[in-house]
Amino acid sequence: MSSRSIDVRVYVSDGIEENAYIVRGAASESVVAVDPGGAADALGADLEAGGLRLEAILLTHAHFDHVEGVATLVRRTGAPVYLHPADRPLYDRAAEQAALFGLRVEQPPAPGHALEHGQWIERAGVRFEVRHVPGHSPGHVLLYVPDTGIAFVGDVVFAGSIGRTDLPGGDFHELMRSIREHVLSLPDETVLYPGHGPATTVGHERVSNPFLVPQFGGGLA
Repeated sequence: MSSRSIDVRVYVSDGIEENAYIVRGAASESVVAVDPGGAADALGADLEAGGLRLEAILLTHAHFDHVEGVATLVRRTGAPVYLHPADRPLYDRAAEQAALFGLRVEQPPAPGHALEHGQWIERAGVRFEVRHVPGHSPGHVLLYVPDTGIAFVGDVVFAGSIGRTDLPGGDFHELMRSIREHVLSLPDETVLYPGHGPATTVGHERVSNPFLVPQFGGGLA
């Protein structure tokens, strides 16, 4: 789908149904991949068919379902990988994470670039603002594109729900603080692209999400 001058395509993996995205500015011949999961083969094939260059792989966090396609895409494209350092321990154990769920994931190659709160990254004609939003995982980030009013929020918030906090490194109160300060503070019309499920908006989640409605007044649920 298109959002103003940006093109966003979603690739949903089988089973876990994780959302991977390719993103590019309208006039760009290169793209950025966000959270390439189990649908990375289809994503890579589309890039080759369209003659598009993968300029970067941006990871909102390092749970195995969001990084399982990284090795495939790096092997096919040589694109650099960006990750917040606080999630590096999870990233380095991606294969072990998957094994705990009875699944197999190829261990991804080491990331070459660190994401930091307040950082701006311009790739494929798109300017991303990095916001550190821990709680689901220690190094979780969201990627906000103010020019086009969209944000890639990983597993921080979903349509009608929020990210789980019962995995290693999760913290409910920290997650709710991240959502209040860095999601609900965005304009209501901001489109949120989550790690699972359909896209939604800040305004819709503010008034309808049963986990977030108490946050409108600033208190913890």
